[in-house]
Amino acid sequence: MDGTRTAIIDIGSNSIRLVVYQGPARLPAILFNEKVMAGLGRSLAQTGAIDEGSLALATAALSRFASLAREMACDNIRTVATAAVRDAANGEVLIARAADVGLTVELLSGQAEAFAAGHGVLSAVRDADGIVGDLGGGSLELVRIAGGEIHANASFPLGVLRLGSVRPKAEFDSSVAKILADAGWEGAGRGRPLYLVGGSWRSLARVDIHDTRYPLPILHEYRMSPERVDLLRLKLATVDKAWLKSIPHLSGGRLPTLAAATDLLGALLPVLGSSDTIVSAFGLREGLLYQRLTTAEAALDPLIVATRDEGRRLGRFPEHGDLLDRWIAPLFVDDAPGDARLRHAACLLADTCWRANPDFRVELGVETALHGNWVGIDAHGRAMMAAALAASLGGQQPYIAPIPALAPPADLARATAWGLAIRLAQRLSGGVAGPLNRTQLAVVDGTIEFSWRGADRALGGEAVEKRLRSLGTAMGLPTVVRELQFA
Repeated sequence: MDGTRTAIIDIGSNSIRLVVYQGPARLPAILFNEKVMAGLGRSLAQTGAIDEGSLALATAALSRFASLAREMACDNIRTVATAAVRDAANGEVLIARAADVGLTVELLSGQAEAFAAGHGVLSAVRDADGIVGDLGGGSLELVRIAGGEIHANASFPLGVLRLGSVRPKAEFDSSVAKILADAGWEGAGRGRPLYLVGGSWRSLARVDIHDTRYPLPILHEYRMSPERVDLLRLKLATVDKAWLKSIPHLSGGRLPTLAAATDLLGALLPVLGSSDTIVSAFGLREGLLYQRLTTAEAALDPLIVATRDEGRRLGRFPEHGDLLDRWIAPLFVDDAPGDARLRHAACLLADTCWRANPDFRVELGVETALHGNWVGIDAHGRAMMAAALAASLGGQQPYIAPIPALAPPADLARATAWGLAIRLAQRLSGGVAGPLNRTQLAVVDGTIEFSWRGADRALGGEAVEKRLRSLGTAMGLPTVVRELQFA
């Protein structure tokens, strides 16, 4: 997909959204993202049909989105519709209006919708093992995922626009429990997380981040315990709307359904037996893209794909990040696989800040790691990447907030060593491949050995030696320089 643009127009029960993607097929970047809160499912419970006001909003949105996709020269435009259009007595009216502006609507079944949501989570969280809950305006999809595969799925008429006022609590909880039990989902998530997909549940996570003063306002892989959900359920029943409106980036269009979404989540967790909740930034649209991948493409690590693409676009030397990781890896042979991939990602990003003002490169490196649009990484991993990039750019501990709050000191010390090794490599090589290909770095008998050919001795000097000593100090190891012997 690198050279092509793909547009997905998602006609949901609450919102209609256009997202345009371009970049690596495994994890393309979002070029454009716009939504309209059309509320197509708002009147379904009362009339069984989409009301005229929502139809008008949807028609205008589809006309604009079709025009935008053409103006942006999208190679592929895929338009999908879910529960509201699927279930409404007049759903074909909206499909016809979409056709009038050149869009062919693919009406997803409940199963297809569930599969797309499940694959969306799997595309972002490769080792996901639990239940995906995709909450829309017209329906709730539950999907059992494990081992990179979908094992079961179901669709329930529990969308937030259909729930309306969900009081009293005991009656509502009992009703939800019966619906799930009758469908065989009671206890289906026992001891495993519930992965949250959908704008209403992401909005709830924003509320929790604000309420707990969590130091990293990133939704993807944010966790909420059942106890926190219960507390939020109580709070949202009485909270002042002015307080909600003060929460950064909380969509005003989600406020009317926020309490219902929270009540449903509170009712679901004990029935499923879920251990906690994990927010997924990826859902149906990303799942549709993931389903088109080859087996080899789907197996790629999304974090490595995204950081490699970032390094390719913003760095000076295309091969630099992968070569950096290979060069410093012998120092860190005891890194766990999860840490090794974070180290690799940091290497791929190590040359992306070179255009910045030198006085602000550390801040940019930290910003890139903490707030970059990455998936396949949690807050702890972001903090380790931030520490590595800060050290590679000359930053020193203690690092700026919120890094120390997101990872323990021992892990940050390890990441600092990655960064100092990167810093040594970049000073030695000037960022080009030759010097790194001809030199070696390794730990031998408790000593960091830096080895080179005699012909490369001219590349040494005070700056290189200083950075080697700094690396040794950080790792608590002596250093030595020796000459390589070649046949």
